[in-house]
Amino acid sequence: SGLRFADPQAHHLFHALLLFLLLADGFRSTDFRQHLADLEGRPAHTYGRGAITYQLRRLRLHQMIERLPHSHRYRVTDFGLRAALYFTRVHARLYRPGVARILPNAPPLSSSLQRAFQKLESEIDAQIRKAKLAA
Repeated sequence: SGLRFADPQAHHLFHALLLFLLLADGFRSTDFRQHLADLEGRPAHTYGRGAITYQLRRLRLHQMIERLPHSHRYRVTDFGLRAALYFTRVHARLYRPGVARILPNAPPLSSSLQRAFQKLESEIDAQIRKAKLAA
């Protein structure tokens, strides 16, 4: 909960975690702010300290990161690494291509999945017309 699969914000958070994976001494909130802003395509100064603190707290409470003792630095946990890798790979390799196949404005791929969704959509439209619910 709180880090939903299709939420772009959660997706950017997981990508940012992967950027800091190999840092031995961890990362600071200012580093995180810069990379998160870059991933979202906005200037870093538009992120307030409170917003970054909130995001770091979310990640820490979900045990994706841990705070290094006696410092203001964070480190990606093993669980955080596995979850971030899984999330970003599933999103890139399954979710995006799958959604691209079923969208009506997608290029004609003539996939069985796209045909099934078109059949489902036409059946729903027929039921709406039958029930006289059309606007």
